[in-house]
Amino acid sequence: MPETYPFDDTQDFADTQRGFLGTISPGTITAADGRVVWDCDSYDFIRGEAPPTVHPSLWRQSELVARHGLFEVTDGIYQVRGFDLSNVTFVEGERGVIVIDPLISTETAAAALALYRTHRGDRPVVAVIYTHSHVDHFGGVKGVTTQEAVDAGEVAIIAPVGFLEPAIEENLYAGAAMARRAGYMYGAALPRNAEGGVGAGLGQTTSTGTVTLIAPTVSITETGQQLTVDGVPIVFQLAPGTEAPAEMHFHFPDRRALCIAENATHTLHNILTLRGAVVRDAHIWAHYLTEAITLFGDQTDVVFASHHWPTWDHDRAVAFLEFQRDLYAYLHDQTLRMLNQGYTGAEIAERMQMPPALDRVWSTHGYYGSVSHNVKAIYQRYMGWYDGNPARLWQHPPEAAAVRYVEFMGGADAVVAKARKSFDDGDLRWAAEVLDHVVFAEPDHADAKALLADTLEALGFGAENGTWRSAYLSGAYELRHGNFGTPTATASADVLTNLTPEMFFTGLAITIDGPRAWDLDFTARWHFPGHDSTLCTRLRHGVLVQAPDRPGDVAVTVTVPAAALPALASGDLAAAHAAGLTVDGDADALAQLFAVVDPSDPAFEIVLP
Repeated sequence: MPETYPFDDTQDFADTQRGFLGTISPGTITAADGRVVWDCDSYDFIRGEAPPTVHPSLWRQSELVARHGLFEVTDGIYQVRGFDLSNVTFVEGERGVIVIDPLISTETAAAALALYRTHRGDRPVVAVIYTHSHVDHFGGVKGVTTQEAVDAGEVAIIAPVGFLEPAIEENLYAGAAMARRAGYMYGAALPRNAEGGVGAGLGQTTSTGTVTLIAPTVSITETGQQLTVDGVPIVFQLAPGTEAPAEMHFHFPDRRALCIAENATHTLHNILTLRGAVVRDAHIWAHYLTEAITLFGDQTDVVFASHHWPTWDHDRAVAFLEFQRDLYAYLHDQTLRMLNQGYTGAEIAERMQMPPALDRVWSTHGYYGSVSHNVKAIYQRYMGWYDGNPARLWQHPPEAAAVRYVEFMGGADAVVAKARKSFDDGDLRWAAEVLDHVVFAEPDHADAKALLADTLEALGFGAENGTWRSAYLSGAYELRHGNFGTPTATASADVLTNLTPEMFFTGLAITIDGPRAWDLDFTARWHFPGHDSTLCTRLRHGVLVQAPDRPGDVAVTVTVPAAALPALASGDLAAAHAAGLTVDGDADALAQLFAVVDPSDPAFEIVLP
């Protein structure tokens, strides 16, 4: 362990218990069918000294994050922590309660609200605030309110401007790939023990309940915008392009409390997540933290976030924000400095040295993001995938390269024998690299798969980063036990219900199997009465293009009521017809369109070809 690990600093242990009011027992949350969607108790083993199979720093972080229950943040502000990957916060107003970030699943959100009411009374929900556009901050909304209550004006849904588009796009356009990879990143399929899942650093893992979405009714459009919600004054700060495309911070001046969303937590966050996402901007991330300090720092005695525990007292709170700001600024600036000296992303990741003053602070450690993969992400944002060396410009894809590597190295058996020596010598990174080639060249080579699983497991046991550990152990799990698919699917019915026609066609175009559609050429007109919209599409050259309605003949006219759009987006024409979809003209044209749709695979292989 590096000497810079501040194990003598135990403030976090006191902070995670501060204001504790109670929790649920047993700690399991179930769906209507009895299926367990969250289990607090499954992490009870994380106590005491770290076992040899878990990095001591990650063990410490996991013990802190696994603590669950209802906690008082400050007068009139409460959080339920440890009921999902994220926190849900309750702010008491004059007659009811404002809910901030209602978790991933309706089941976990409802359990959190019930726990709050047990201790604070049966206050009605008067508003919901989404801090940003990731599913763990809106997916459980129908566990705390209903669409009917929102439509009746009884509950406001408040979100940053531009919230809905990325909230849907991330779970639709590349949603299947992200969700499958998220199964690795969060270790949701791993057994909960010292050899398996101990947490993902930001939170323990993802709940597996019902994902919902209610569209915002109030948009925050500018920094400094003020609202009074149920008698509670709130001042907002937009922070787009930071941890999410649409994100905001907000301050409660009468309570001297700042919600910093997910831009300052007790870990180094991700500039690019292992599940995949649009690369984030570390420079603008640091800028908005500076702006938050400038706007609210002098009036803040507690900072709380959408994950982890709060930081109390003015000086500590501001210092926490400053350390987080300096973390992202340092990584950004030093990566740019070195890339301008000709170093590649991988080279910079190995050369990067963090300031000792940052290393000595627990909240800057890489439990969720890592210095290594964040540096590569910053490089990618500016320079792309190509590192400038033409020998790497047109490399073979993994399977083709694997066959050649293995042949050059003397065949699979010889490579496995050499890899075993590397494993025994502790050179795990190299063993993983060469065994990956063997498994992609000969996926049925039992010894290669077994040794690669052992190697990934050993790498996982040594990882301080929770997502790295989860990824390594998930790869080992699938090599040994087979594909576990996608534990948490986010492209739910509610997400599809909130599609706009334009987003529907963008999503549909992504699924067109181009070669199968090369010979098709027809135009369709689409009426969406619920959206008061009419569009035209043309399928030609394997490309589906949408455009505003225009005069002229079309092969088919399709009328899509709002109730039929989710079924249509799922590719279920029969269900769409049952929900009121009608076709005027060449019905075969519509059938031809959906016949060339290539659906996503929620169980594509990752560690096997």
